[in-house]
Amino acid sequence: MSEDNVTTESGIPVEPFYTGAGDSAEIAAPGEFPYTRGVRPDGYRRRAWTMRQYAGFASAEETNERFQLLLERGQTGLSTAFDLPTQLGLDSDDPRSLGEVGRTGVAIDSIEDMERLFKGIPLADVSTSMTINAPASVLLLLYELTGERQGVAPEQLSGTIQNDILKEYAARGNYIYPPRPSMRLTVDTIRYAQARLPRFNTISISGYHIREAGSTAVQELAFTLANGLAYVQAAVDGGLDVDAFAPRLSFFFNAHNDVFQEVAKFRAARRMWARFMRDRFGAKDERSLMLRFHAQTGGSTLTAQQPEVNLVRVALQAFSAAAGGAQSLHTNGFDEALALPTEHAATLALRTQQVLLHESGVPATADPFGGSWYVEQLTDDLEARAQELIDEIDRKGGSVIAIEEGFIQDQIEESSYRSQLRLERGDDIVVGVNKYRNDEEPVVPIHRLDANLEQEQVARTQALRAARDSGAVESALADVRAAADTPDRNMLEPMRVALAAHATVGEVCGVLREAWGTHDR
Repeated sequence: MSEDNVTTESGIPVEPFYTGAGDSAEIAAPGEFPYTRGVRPDGYRRRAWTMRQYAGFASAEETNERFQLLLERGQTGLSTAFDLPTQLGLDSDDPRSLGEVGRTGVAIDSIEDMERLFKGIPLADVSTSMTINAPASVLLLLYELTGERQGVAPEQLSGTIQNDILKEYAARGNYIYPPRPSMRLTVDTIRYAQARLPRFNTISISGYHIREAGSTAVQELAFTLANGLAYVQAAVDGGLDVDAFAPRLSFFFNAHNDVFQEVAKFRAARRMWARFMRDRFGAKDERSLMLRFHAQTGGSTLTAQQPEVNLVRVALQAFSAAAGGAQSLHTNGFDEALALPTEHAATLALRTQQVLLHESGVPATADPFGGSWYVEQLTDDLEARAQELIDEIDRKGGSVIAIEEGFIQDQIEESSYRSQLRLERGDDIVVGVNKYRNDEEPVVPIHRLDANLEQEQVARTQALRAARDSGAVESALADVRAAADTPDRNMLEPMRVALAAHATVGEVCGVLREAWGTHDR
């Protein structure tokens, strides 16, 4: 949307935002503190949300092809899915990686893999999100080195690394090191990016996986913001000025089927974060107060039964994200309960966003549900209940301690259990699962992985080791270990040297495993 004078198809003028009589008139306008109604006064009129479809396949080459396809078909940002070994800091030829290489995303072992992943994609012109946490700093450095090889200066690179290790302990399980050294690495990454990669969002504080693990919307909101507070506190305790790094923090929320609750959740999140940043941390820069977020439609809501029905679910969920003011959005493929999305499913998912943008009328006005008695009350109720949980976490000493004690994990597991009971009793209806069943097997083509790709990736990694200067790698890794043992050194500087010398992801993470140990719950 770019027109100043917007009308419906009947010619009725549409204002950039609306106020009304009663309580809603007292709510600040979009773009004004506490940003309940959105971070921009004109919503999507002059700048649409980024369409950032998540993609990752067995090989860097195959993933690059999907990136190119999505960009050609109108996607406006990249989002990278990594395989399980990469997420756990393991190389493809590690015995623990056997059978998992390239299964849930792309395998990245070295700078050579990262170069293949972005071949032909000008990194100065596209923003890239990377869903990576425990080894986030390593993948960020590989991205910077890849840009360097393309002739792109670090300050020109833009994107987001998820780098949210607390939610891994709480909900997802893809952690490596114990929480406290992991928090050190997070702060080091913020400090490094602040100096070298000023256009990169250094953390995407994620409620998505908390919700996928079975939490309620209230818990997603509370635990996500509590984790965000822990990161800000750690950075401030590390000597960083809050207004120097907070504008580059972002959030990642789930979008589920209850449109009204989801819209209210996004509104409450903005309001709560703005007040926390102002009142708890004394942030002065208005950008530090603005909660900007990416949303993804709910993977856990997709069904293998009657998978085409997922198209309706995804459309509703995407609508809630757009009506709730998301800055970027991923829409799931309808076949993702069966396999990685096919080209056809990925295209339909992207087209869902494009219909929403160009045909639905949602972008015409900011906060279209603002003033709804129902949505305003839901916003207040979500905030109040989430604040109760945050207060409890604060009394324990913050998210790190609450996670170490298992409090957050237990809360999520209890909610997940209750949700499953409701489904089994029929209290909650999922179409095609416990009502309106069709017991015929779904007849949809699914994406098939090439079993040979794992062996090919292993061979590439072993060939890289054989060809590199092993002495330079050993020396660089020794310096990484020395930095790990020196708390006031920034870990990313020696890690960057090691990766540039062709050390692998697994080797760098392996050194940190030796220094810091691993987390086990």
